[in-house]
Amino acid sequence: MVDEVTPEELYERLGSDDAPQVIDIRNEAEFEKGHIPGAINVPMSQLPSRIDEIDWGDDVVVACPIGQSSIQAARLIGSYEDVEDAENVRSMSGGYRAWEYELESGSEATPAEE
Repeated sequence: MVDEVTPEELYERLGSDDAPQVIDIRNEAEFEKGHIPGAINVPMSQLPSRIDEIDWGDDVVVACPIGQSSIQAARLIGSYEDVEDAENVRSMSGGYRAWEYELESGSEATPAEE
C-alpha cells in the first residue's frame, strides 16, 4: 500500500529543509504548462526505463493529474533497489486537480535550482 500526502502538506514542506523530491509523471507538454515548484518531470511512460538514472531522495512524492497513476508510480519507485525506504515514497492525493497553489512553468525547473 502506498501512503498519500495532501497537497496542503506538500505545499507546507516545499520551502523547508526537509522538502521532498517531487516527481511529476505527466507528459512533458503538461509539465511545461505548469508544475509544482522544483518538480522533476519523468513521464509515466518513461519511468520504468529511466528509474535507474535518477538520484532518488530520502523522501519522494509522486504527482499526476488526479492522484491515481501516481500511486502506481510510487509503488514502482518504492520497489527499486536504490530507494532505501519504500515507505518514504508517497503519492499526492487528488493530483494536480487538487493542487490550489502557484505553479512553475517551463521545463528547466529542478530541485537544485530552487
